[in-house]
Amino acid sequence: MTVTEPDLTGESGWAPTLLPTDVGIVSYVSGDPTGDRLRVRYYKDDSNRLRGKVWFGPGTQGPPGHAHGGSIASILDEAMGGATWMGGHLAVALELTSRFRKLIPLETVATLTAEITEVDGRKVRTCGSLVGPGGVVYAEGEGLFLALDPTRFGDMAERAMRMLAQSRASEPG
Repeated sequence: MTVTEPDLTGESGWAPTLLPTDVGIVSYVSGDPTGDRLRVRYYKDDSNRLRGKVWFGPGTQGPPGHAHGGSIASILDEAMGGATWMGGHLAVALELTSRFRKLIPLETVATLTAEITEVDGRKVRTCGSLVGPGGVVYAEGEGLFLALDPTRFGDMAERAMRMLAQSRASEPG
């Protein structure tokens, strides 16, 4: 099977960014940058929201010729969790809601957005979306994450916080 190399280049005003998965954990969702399933490249925009380009390869097939809902929900989960961590909250998902609006044809590159919408003590609420060419909304999601004691994450927490601090230090202004 020949897989077309997707263009995951960011938009104007987007800066490449790393997620906590980049501090030593191979992501179950986006950990194979050359495979036939999901390929993802993350960015942050001028408003410091998590953005991304996501390619749904042949290995994500569910309904014939289209991405499986599990692959869509997984990328929304990872992105909303990533936005939570980018916001400085070492958290895990408590509740995820995915709304599937349109089937995603295989080998589509969708634009991803995820951001924190509310913080209430240890509870962090997020939202996310996948939008395709022409502005078609493929899926939307909401998440509730719970911030945990950083010691529960071991040395990964220290590496993630150093990475976030370096990322913030390199921001303009």
